Amino acid sequence: MTTVSREIRGNIAVLTVDNPPVNALSHSVRDGLSKEMAALAADDSVKAIVIACAGRTFIAGADIREFGSAPKEPHLPDVVNQIEAMEKPVVAAIHGTALGGGLEVALGCHYRVAVPSAKIGLPEVKLGILPGAGGTQRLPRIAGPANAIEAILSGRHVNAKEALGWGVLDEITDGDLLEAAVAMAEGAIEKGPRRVGEMKIDGSQFGKEFFDGVRKSIARKTRGYFAPERCIQCVEAAVSMPIEEGLKRERELFYECASNPQSKALQHMFFAERQVSRIPGITKETPRREIKRVGIIGAGTMGGGIAMNFVNVGIPVTILEVQQEALDRGLGVVRKNYERSAAKGKLTADQVEGLMGLFTGTLSYDDLSDCDLIIEAVFETMEIKEKVFTQLDAVAKPGAILASNTSYLDVDKIAACTKRPEDVLGLHFFSPANVMRLLEIVRAEKTADDVLATCVDLAKTIRKVGVVAGVCHGFIGNRMLSPYGREASLAVIEGAKPEEVDKALFDFGMPMGPMTMSDMAGVDIGYLNRKGMGRENYETKAYDWVDRLVEMDRKGLKVGKGIYKYAEGDRTPQPDPEVMKIIEEESAKLGIERKPIPAEDIVERCMMALINEGAKILGEGKAYRASDIDVVYVNGYGYPPYRGGPMHYADTLGLDKVYAKIVEFGETMGPRWWQPAPLLKELAEAGKTFADYDRENAG
Repeated sequence: MTTVSREIRGNIAVLTVDNPPVNALSHSVRDGLSKEMAALAADDSVKAIVIACAGRTFIAGADIREFGSAPKEPHLPDVVNQIEAMEKPVVAAIHGTALGGGLEVALGCHYRVAVPSAKIGLPEVKLGILPGAGGTQRLPRIAGPANAIEAILSGRHVNAKEALGWGVLDEITDGDLLEAAVAMAEGAIEKGPRRVGEMKIDGSQFGKEFFDGVRKSIARKTRGYFAPERCIQCVEAAVSMPIEEGLKRERELFYECASNPQSKALQHMFFAERQVSRIPGITKETPRREIKRVGIIGAGTMGGGIAMNFVNVGIPVTILEVQQEALDRGLGVVRKNYERSAAKGKLTADQVEGLMGLFTGTLSYDDLSDCDLIIEAVFETMEIKEKVFTQLDAVAKPGAILASNTSYLDVDKIAACTKRPEDVLGLHFFSPANVMRLLEIVRAEKTADDVLATCVDLAKTIRKVGVVAGVCHGFIGNRMLSPYGREASLAVIEGAKPEEVDKALFDFGMPMGPMTMSDMAGVDIGYLNRKGMGRENYETKAYDWVDRLVEMDRKGLKVGKGIYKYAEGDRTPQPDPEVMKIIEEESAKLGIERKPIPAEDIVERCMMALINEGAKILGEGKAYRASDIDVVYVNGYGYPPYRGGPMHYADTLGLDKVYAKIVEFGETMGPRWWQPAPLLKELAEAGKTFADYDRENAG
């Protein structure tokens, strides 16, 4: 099938790209456009050209099926240059999205018309690369360097109205797009081509000070990333160089990004997030249950945040509390969240009222009887959750899905409290639930396929990345967090200061170190969890110093002191000599001679613990794919996306080296916590990677 077809309308040639589903710039599309341009340039009967697309969108970017392989000629930059060099006017007719290479093709055209719903963007930075077919040179020329650099660095979608204001679009049409494009082409015959590459930039406002300001403004958000700085350098080239030199510089920097390991890691994450909804045994034919109303038990921070996810997409929520005061307080917090959004211009006052109108508060379980999905978000103890599910079983209608927001507990045991275990699963939201993208969907032993399929689809509806996990203590994320935290705490008792551990992991790319994270969450949370486990089930020497802090009422940020101390009204952690004194006392009590620990050793221990536990989870079948584990850690725990998640990071190190290091740790630190995962051993000895495992086992 040809992906580029030609239709002649009078003296206008209409080229239609038809490469479902998103008209990606595959080799056949590039080749088709190039050949048509050459043919039309020589056809005297054709005076102007329109490039349009079939289906639901304009060209939405590169063909992801070609990622990782050398592109065949013609290369996209050459095709765009060929379009721009045409002596006959070329008009782009844009609907849907013109993204990445699609926008670069449109910028190579001489005129652009779009429908009101169209969006444009250059999202390449999210894949660790930069627009490599002239986007960094042409967008600054037509939209101005300030608009262009913001769009390129954010990778965001720009709506048609904004693009019109920038000058990227010449017209927005409410009528038939193709008719408007043909009319524009007819009107352009006399005017001739207007080449974006020939437009001049007034560089007087865009010198070193401007670009230094841009760098400063994004420094925190882009810490550790390779591509953003190269994007800035490209726009600097657009301001200071002729188009030919700028395009050459763009290609040089594009290849720098493409050859950097970060691009492979970020592309791994791109594909990983699209794989998570592929569940063995679940197909398009698997029935789904209709979710028209959701019930939430608990109007606290978590319950209210969970409820907002459903209301935000128009699904009404019944939210239950045991006391009116708690219900009023919870709904009041939700209202304040929406009012904050309104104050930022994201919502109107009417929209706030409309959203709040989708909430129904209640103190009675009976009012949950019409809900299709009920999620409990109560205190994290098995006794309370069992009581809640016993009550739910009595009032929920047949076919209602019953979900626990537990972050650790046994969902099989919770399901056993009901006469309908097939309707029960875990839905572990991450705090703040209305912000965090991750949702762990916990498949219990008896969870029905249609229940699982419904919740996997529902995750997408509420704009979450839903990862299916099996039942085990802590599921995927929190189970892996435990050995990571253990090694961080052991490093402290063995000689590192808390701030040294935090700095080592922050410099690795984590948003904060484990000590700061513990203070933010509440040092007492882990303390209470350990008390419930019994001392024989955890590494006591790692945590006795932490437990002493809790017993001194140093519970973290919420009380102004924990592992660190905090000035009133300031969330900045400050090292506390009193804490160091306690740490040194505990080290002496254990007979440990404290020694400095290099930052790289701290990182290595924490990462090896994380990877080994991930391999155990994978080998036990508690995660379907290694890449699912990466999605959990990047989206739920702040693992740097540019490292691709812990399992991808292990692949980059080499599993033979990872396995050898874990064996070494078992010999030097004792085997209790350093038993290599059987799957890790198997893959390392076979010379394979976790990516190989995914290809062979999960599809």
